[in-house]
Amino acid sequence: MIEARSLTKQYGDKTAVNDVSFTVQSGKVTGFLGPNGAGKSTTMRMIVGLDRPTSGSVTVDGKPYADYPAPLHEVGVLLDAKAVHTGRSAYNHLRAMAATHGIPTSRVNEVIEMTGLTGVAKKRVGGFSLGMGQRLGIAAALLGDPRVLILDEPVNGLDPEGVLWVRQLVRYLAAEGRTVLLSSHLMSEMAQTADHLIVLGRGRVIADAPIADILAGDQTAAVQVKSPRIDELAAALVALGRPNVALAPVSPGTASVTGLTAEIIGETAAANGIALHELTPTSASLEDVFMRLTQDEVEYRTGVGEQDSAPAGAHAAAPSTSASASAASASDAQEATR
Repeated sequence: MIEARSLTKQYGDKTAVNDVSFTVQSGKVTGFLGPNGAGKSTTMRMIVGLDRPTSGSVTVDGKPYADYPAPLHEVGVLLDAKAVHTGRSAYNHLRAMAATHGIPTSRVNEVIEMTGLTGVAKKRVGGFSLGMGQRLGIAAALLGDPRVLILDEPVNGLDPEGVLWVRQLVRYLAAEGRTVLLSSHLMSEMAQTADHLIVLGRGRVIADAPIADILAGDQTAAVQVKSPRIDELAAALVALGRPNVALAPVSPGTASVTGLTAEIIGETAAANGIALHELTPTSASLEDVFMRLTQDEVEYRTGVGEQDSAPAGAHAAAPSTSASASAASASDAQEATR
C-alpha cells in the first residue's frame, strides 16, 4: 500500500504538487493519470525518495521509502528506463543491481527470461531500442520480487505484443496481492488494465475512484443518429426545449447527439415522420472522460477539439456541413532486436 497525506512540493514560487492525498491499495492496478505538468512524475519521485516533499508525507507499506535498508526487495521502480550505463550488457546491469541487495544470480536469469531479454542479455544496453530498454527497466523493477511496483510509462516504445505482455503482467502481479501504481498516456491501454484511477491536474487530485465509477459517472454519453432529413430532426429536437442538448456533425446526414436518450430521439423522429437509418447509443471512452476531467487543468492548449460540438439549433440550418478534424497518426516503435 502507498499512502500520501497532504503531499506538497514547491520549486521556488511554483507549486508542482499541492496538498495531494491518496491511497494506492494492494491487489489492484491503480492508474496514475494527468496532463503534462500535472505533478505525476514529481509525486512518483517523492514516493521513492528522489524528491523531498516541502510538506506532507508519503509511505510505502507504512514506512518512508528511505527507511528500507534493501528497497529492491520492497519496491520495484521504473521511472527512467534510460538511466543505465550504456556500456554494460543487460545481464551485467542487472547482476550489479542484484549484488547490492544480496539477490542471487538465478533471479537475474529469471527476470531476463521473464521480460524477453534472453537473446540480447549479453549485448550492450547502448544499442537497445526504446522497447528493449523498457523491458530492461521492467526487469530491474522485478528483480527483488517486491510487494510494491511503481511503473512510469512502462509500455512506452513497446510493440503490440509487448504492450499485451505488460498488461497481463501487471494484472497478474495485482492478482497476487501486490500494489501496482501505473502511469501512462495511452488511455485505451489504461482502460483495459487499471482497476482504479487517480487523476492529477495542476498538482491537485481531481479524481480518485474505481475506473468503472468514473466512466459510469460521465454525463456526456451520446447517441449517433443518421437520417436523410437530419436538419429537420435537429429542429425538432430543439423544439423539445430540453436543456444541455447538443448536436455535433459526424458525416453528411449523421450526427452525435448529447443531452437526450435514444428513446426520446426516436420518438421525436417518429412523431415528425422523419426516417432514421441509425440510432446508436454510445458510451464515453476513458479518453473522452479524461479530456473532460482535465480540460481546465492543462498548461498548454492547442485549440483542437474546442468546437467539436454545438447547441442542436446551430446545426438546423446547415446540417449537411460535416465537422472536420485533423488527426495525427503515429506508428508504434518497433523493437530493434528480439
